[in-house]
Amino acid sequence: MKKNGILNAQLSHLIATLGHTDSITVCDAGLPIPSSAERVDLALTAGVPHFLQTVEVVTQELFVEKAVLAEEIKSKNSDVYYGLLQQLQQLEQKQGNKIEIDYVSHQAFKALSQSSKGIVRSGECSLYANVILYSGVPF
Repeated sequence: MKKNGILNAQLSHLIATLGHTDSITVCDAGLPIPSSAERVDLALTAGVPHFLQTVEVVTQELFVEKAVLAEEIKSKNSDVYYGLLQQLQQLEQKQGNKIEIDYVSHQAFKALSQSSKGIVRSGECSLYANVILYSGVPF
């Protein structure tokens, strides 16, 4: 049995199979997920696990070089937005790199998320709590 890190086998496998510039999306409970994408559904009930908690666990094992957010999160969900920015800043310090952050419309975000290698669904039930994380190389 794995003794630390991500215990969810499907999520652990997804992260382990990412290559440079591959992406995964961490999303709220409402983001449409295409049937062609690998879905890692962690949602148990409304708010469990919450979005920021899910991002924190994923980024403990994923080297991130870029993040994409919907522009709307800035004004429609500022608490989650600032929490996510703080997590990404802490991750930069831990990884020793600058994480590029791009903003697109929510419609463009949904289109971009369809090309993610996998989509991790949290139980978050607040607006625009979604991020696409692009894998970097830790060397």
